[in-house]
Amino acid sequence: MLIYTEEYVSDLIQIQNVITNLNKLKDAKVLITGAGGMIGSALVDFLLELNTQKNLNICIYVAARDYRKIENRFGSMMNEKNFFFLKYDALQPLNADVHFDYIIHAASNANPSSYMKQPVETMLTNIIGVKSLLDYANSTKIKRIVFVSSSEVYGKKDDEKPYRENEYSFLDILNPRACYPSSKRAAETLCAAYHQEYGIDYVIVRPGHVYGPTMTDTDNRASSQFPRDVLNGKDIVMKSMGTQMRSYCYVLDCVSAIISAMLNGVSGNAYNISNKNSIVTIREMAECFARAAGKKVIFEVPSKMEQSSYNLMDNCSLSSEKIEALGWKGIFDLQRGSERTLMCYKI
Repeated sequence: MLIYTEEYVSDLIQIQNVITNLNKLKDAKVLITGAGGMIGSALVDFLLELNTQKNLNICIYVAARDYRKIENRFGSMMNEKNFFFLKYDALQPLNADVHFDYIIHAASNANPSSYMKQPVETMLTNIIGVKSLLDYANSTKIKRIVFVSSSEVYGKKDDEKPYRENEYSFLDILNPRACYPSSKRAAETLCAAYHQEYGIDYVIVRPGHVYGPTMTDTDNRASSQFPRDVLNGKDIVMKSMGTQMRSYCYVLDCVSAIISAMLNGVSGNAYNISNKNSIVTIREMAECFARAAGKKVIFEVPSKMEQSSYNLMDNCSLSSEKIEALGWKGIFDLQRGSERTLMCYKI
């Protein structure tokens, strides 16, 4: 369970400095779906701390399926006057009597192993979940909806240059593992279609590989499994040589980027979320966590099921130029981010 250390709270305050126009959130009602997940829960932490520091009176609507999960994650913070729990299922229409100013849609199946076990549910959740929120946005005329998409929408490219937002490559749509990126692509197009037909104001953010202390117990992605292994006193076990290039992003950098895009992004645009100082291979990421904890990296042969769930992209590095043009910058390089992650779990 995440510990709210002085360092974590200090970091929540520090990232306010890389976001312009925070006063737009004064008295705003903000809905966050997937609020029990890695990104969603950190967004809630940030907005709660923003209220404390700047007295913005933001009403934070925490949407998730499982009340107990939210209770376990936030504890006494659920008693804050501006904290509201909203039961939410991405496959069902949004049931709320509140006129939200902003919606941040961060709910999604983020477990690669379950993509292969439940490819149908993965696709439907991504597409139907976005549709129900766009319908709600259209009926209530909210200020803006933010769709948290994925770097996987870009497909597989042959060179090692970071992706820009308008560059797309091959995706084998008949590979069941494509259920995740294909449905994220479809959901993005659905946002564009609602914008064209109904005038819905939206922006899309495409995070790379996010890691940090808000990781959930069920998250088995490498970026969460590496810190979990060393926190449990184990060496890091890799099931490949780890040569794939990734844009890793500490979760609080991801949070500040999402809020920056929400407040300052151009409607109808997509923005990569990437810290240019944390573009490394999977192996380099593993070695960074191992060094921070005094552990080793060892290699094992993966099973066929494990191989089938792997990300289809060898190069998943992202250009950050577009979001940096909004005044944002990442402040946690890989070393600092890994140290902060481990620090939040040590008593």
